[in-house]
Amino acid sequence: MKRFALSILILALLSAGIFAQSGLTFDEMINLRRVGDPQLSPDGKRVAFTIGVANKVENRTLTHIYTVDVDGSDLKQITKGNSSHSQPRWSPDGKHIAYVTGGQIWLMEEDGDDSKQVTRISTGAGGPVWSPDGKWIAFGSEVYPECTSDACNDAEEKKAENSKVKAKVAERLLYKHWNEWRDRKRSHVFVIPREGGIARDLTPGDFDSPPYGAASGNDYAFSPDSREIVYLRNPDKIEAISTNSDVYVLTLNGGEARNITVSNKGYDASPTYTPDGRFILFRSQATATFEADRWRIMRYDRKSGETVELTRGFDLQVDEMTLSPDGKTVYFAAGSRGKSKVFTVPLEPNFRLRIATHVKPLEGGLSQFPFITNFSLTPDGRSAVFLSSSMAAPAELFSASLESSAVNALSKTRRTAALPVPEEIEWKGALQTPNHGFLLKPANFDASKKYPLLVLIHGGPQGAWNDSWSYRWNAQIFANAGYIVFLPNPRGSTGYGQKFVNDISGDWGGKVFVDLKNGIVEVLKKPYVDRNRIGAAGASYGGYMVDWILGHNNDPRFKFKALVSHAGVYNLESMAAATEEIWFVNWEFKGMPWENPVNYNKWSPHKFVNNFSTPTLVTAGELDYRVPVDQSIQLFTGLQLKGVESKLIIFPDEGHWILKPQNSEFWYSNVIGWLDKYLK
Repeated sequence: MKRFALSILILALLSAGIFAQSGLTFDEMINLRRVGDPQLSPDGKRVAFTIGVANKVENRTLTHIYTVDVDGSDLKQITKGNSSHSQPRWSPDGKHIAYVTGGQIWLMEEDGDDSKQVTRISTGAGGPVWSPDGKWIAFGSEVYPECTSDACNDAEEKKAENSKVKAKVAERLLYKHWNEWRDRKRSHVFVIPREGGIARDLTPGDFDSPPYGAASGNDYAFSPDSREIVYLRNPDKIEAISTNSDVYVLTLNGGEARNITVSNKGYDASPTYTPDGRFILFRSQATATFEADRWRIMRYDRKSGETVELTRGFDLQVDEMTLSPDGKTVYFAAGSRGKSKVFTVPLEPNFRLRIATHVKPLEGGLSQFPFITNFSLTPDGRSAVFLSSSMAAPAELFSASLESSAVNALSKTRRTAALPVPEEIEWKGALQTPNHGFLLKPANFDASKKYPLLVLIHGGPQGAWNDSWSYRWNAQIFANAGYIVFLPNPRGSTGYGQKFVNDISGDWGGKVFVDLKNGIVEVLKKPYVDRNRIGAAGASYGGYMVDWILGHNNDPRFKFKALVSHAGVYNLESMAAATEEIWFVNWEFKGMPWENPVNYNKWSPHKFVNNFSTPTLVTAGELDYRVPVDQSIQLFTGLQLKGVESKLIIFPDEGHWILKPQNSEFWYSNVIGWLDKYLK
């Protein structure tokens, strides 16, 4: 109890600013150790996890595997070398850990000794999943669908590598995804004996399993008796216009795979068996082609074939879930007002009672953490292991009691100096709808001074600014540059109920734009904010909104003086035919441009070039297939032809996100430099 009381006191002191603060520089951020992927041992005594360390000189991040006792003692690194090691997975008896390095699955003892290679598949292997009897490991690999042997795959790989012709040929849609061009290969699920040998393709055919854009983890799992496996596949012919990911079951000794969610045309994901094998749980979206529909927890009865929703009436999105050791309770995380909290629901709830009687937030030691992910329970069901971060602290590994306030910090890599803690802010948006967001001040903030305002607009558009850590759009970096940083969650943001999410579709520049502007007006009431120095920056949909602002910077209450558009959607008509996930534009604009030209004409920023006058920095990755780079090039062309002060930066080796350490440094430096030029 004393330990918990002390931690609460420290958090309170930090929030109150009693401890001296220092701002975060880029070098400090890039040197932070990146904790991830915690895996609790079967006996609940140790945790395997990863720590990534960015190397700016080599322009990469090196990841290794560590273990630590759940009480925080005996922290040690168990893999070494100049190659990354990741995805640690305990064997059912807890004596070995499967992991991935060099594109193959290996096995080592729990202390890192006696490592042995398990897979030797030419197309690489990842995502290891153990069978409960410890005899098999399932994994994923991207293979040539016409091949029925690894020798065939190996020959095709070498043929492509050695050919002087590098032409890319496609005969189907969804031949590219995010930053990856895959005109021939398909994702398949394999199994291999734990000691190695010949890997067997469980999902042969010209389709992806799991589908592109799999919504969680590996999305395949063994039954408790190790005789059956459950996995995902989209059975629709044109995958680019469909989010119909279905759950299939297959016996390992042969037979036909069976689709158990054939009646649902939305996305199904995260299948897992209950310990007694009676049910399969999975997350599910009900609406076809709508990738931001409410995620529900579904329960499939393996004997009767009945499927029911456990979270009916719960209006938030289920992000991840796990079962209690006794199999009676489902624990799940859900975003709520910029936080990620853990909730519970009985495996067999009484649906005649109100939703609040069976879906409940988890209290106790966990309630002090703003953002919880990678949640798992100890075998006795009395404690949890998880990652938590905030805008003021990167992700760390913790254990916490579910019965008391006891908390243990396990990874202990945090920065010692305190960072500013964000404040929550509320205002009325369009139609007087309540809006919410965050405000971050510079370190050692002086209320007697006037600061420029930087509005960061999140992507999605169905997403949210959360009180969690980010390396790509780190609000602390911008605050340390001397800005008041406003992070609004307007229409389309998750964590505020599904209607709030739905309200942006077909209305990209409408109510959400009013939400944003009203939020800025609310911030301008602060005496320390300079209304004459306002800038905005955003990526993806956030970049779209920056592009929209360019043509609509005419609010009589304030003016934007500088803008930054990263990977912004600019020309809706060309974007619709060039992006990979056609279902997205189909849903958001109610058809393709030739089917519903009204929406495209109404909401496309490129239709308003004649109004452009605000200095704008345009950045993008050349390997971005989600928002193709031509969107940014078209925007820059319009700015230049209109004589608007502008600058274009293209990263030839990046996709939708700028990830490599040196590229990230260059990006932050140019963004802040651009803002400083016009706002300071």
